[in-house]
Amino acid sequence: MKKIIFLLCLLSFTLGYSQNETLFNEATELYNNGEYSKAIENYKQILENGKHSASLYFNLGNSYYKLNSIGPSIYYYEKALLLSPNNQEIKDNLRFAQNMRLDAIEEVPTTEISKIYKSAVGLFSYDGWAYLAVALVFLFVLAYMAYYFLRPANQKRAAFISSIFSLIVGVVCILMAYLNYQQFKNNDPAIVFAKEVNVNSEPNVNSNSVFTIHEGTKVNILDELDDWKRIRIADGQTGWLLSDNIKSLKDF
Repeated sequence: MKKIIFLLCLLSFTLGYSQNETLFNEATELYNNGEYSKAIENYKQILENGKHSASLYFNLGNSYYKLNSIGPSIYYYEKALLLSPNNQEIKDNLRFAQNMRLDAIEEVPTTEISKIYKSAVGLFSYDGWAYLAVALVFLFVLAYMAYYFLRPANQKRAAFISSIFSLIVGVVCILMAYLNYQQFKNNDPAIVFAKEVNVNSEPNVNSNSVFTIHEGTKVNILDELDDWKRIRIADGQTGWLLSDNIKSLKDF
């Protein structure tokens, strides 16, 4: 019975992969022929099948960019960048799409120490830091065992130093994984999809409008209340807007 279930699962996975590959190839051909709307339909069908990848989001961004759809193009480029943060092609295309926005918001200046801190913590994802920590702890155990069993004094000294070094760096990696995870958790980016939206001082339609933002602007979600979300833009301004005006980037 277990073998039958396993074979059924394997068959389902194989058929799903084959279908997604066919859809992707068809979408690429449609894109190359200038049929961008049809290509988008295929790419979104792959998403509905549960398949997510940087290349899929990147191609969706390209398709929307060709249709001059600012919000969706930036949205999918940003999602692709979340999955492949060092991809230069995605960064370049995202920059082209961002040039189509109406809002030119200057970011709050950051200190050099803050930049160095963010670069160091962001060197790997929190998963990457965690895997590295596990590898170093394993290396510590091996080095400690070598120290215990080796007889020559110079070899014991080398094994002892290696074990201490591995342990210290492993603890640092655990700390970096924690800090990276906190950054990830506190950072909840979203893209504005409305052509124009007023951001209010309070979460109700009768409150004062504090500023206006337009399609394609990236915001960070700070809080939510009923159908409202409190957001912050790059220059530090905060306010409330209705949830259906934006789409979260981390809704994988």
